[in-house]
Amino acid sequence: MPSNADSQQPAQESVWDYPRPPRAEPTSKLIRIEFNGVVVAETRRAVRVLETSHPPVYYVPQADIQMRLLTPTRKHTSCEFKGSARYWTLTVGARRSEDAAWSYPQPEPGYAILRDHLAFYASRVDACYVDGERVIPQPGDFYGGWITTGITGPFKGGPGTRGW
Repeated sequence: MPSNADSQQPAQESVWDYPRPPRAEPTSKLIRIEFNGVVVAETRRAVRVLETSHPPVYYVPQADIQMRLLTPTRKHTSCEFKGSARYWTLTVGARRSEDAAWSYPQPEPGYAILRDHLAFYASRVDACYVDGERVIPQPGDFYGGWITTGITGPFKGGPGTRGW
């Protein structure tokens, strides 16, 4: 844990206690994503991915997403643990959010639980909630974690943290 780690309350998790490689685990917390006045996704069947120095990333089953609002883009990235990611543009009415979500269509062994799930950048939609608490987007625009009062940092992603 870094010397500048935030103080941790008993009910909180420190992102510095999360593992590397990351762990993917089911959660029954209510996950809700809104854009342009529409509930794009809502589930109690999400998977959260926990990785050292990162706020959790929540993956929502496609069955609980209004997939008709999403179209795949040409963007692809690679994660050394999870595999090749594809990106999705969200369109609701006249509003679009490019590369608002990503997925792992063929995840690497150990992350098969992520197949047929999408994760959303909280910074690219109007609001994301975990059990009714509005999340704060992870700093930067690379990782896509969701910050709630249940976790402490500091969090990777902001200026000067890329090499952590």
